[in-house]
Order: sequence, then structure tokens, then C-alpha cells
Amino acid sequence: MPEKLPEFVKSVYFVDEPGNWHLKPGAPEELKREFKHYLDSLCNIQDEPGTVDSIHVSYPYKE
Repeated sequence: MPEKLPEFVKSVYFVDEPGNWHLKPGAPEELKREFKHYLDSLCNIQDEPGTVDSIHVSYPYKE
């Protein structure tokens, strides 16, 4: 299932350069906060045992 895109990607201030997402100068503060929050959330690594991309995988597998 595809993930929902954040709202800031629809903004005229958003620049979607591969590997260089950024906001244009003059972007509203609310948009800057949303953008920063999104980028910070990408750094949260789920390293709990038994998870893959934050999804719990039960083991041993049951048939």
C-alpha cells in the first residue's frame, strides 16, 4: 500500500529535486515546521527485535 504524501509536497514552496528536497525562500513558518518534522521523522530508525520497517514480524512462522 502506498504511503500518503505529506501536505507540503503540494506547496509552491516545495522543491522536489532528487536527493535535495528543500523549501524556497519565503515559505510560511507552518510549512517549514511540517517539512522539518517530516525530515526528522525519516531519521527515526526502528531497531526493536522482530521488526522490519517498524512492522512486527512474528517468529517462528506459523502455517
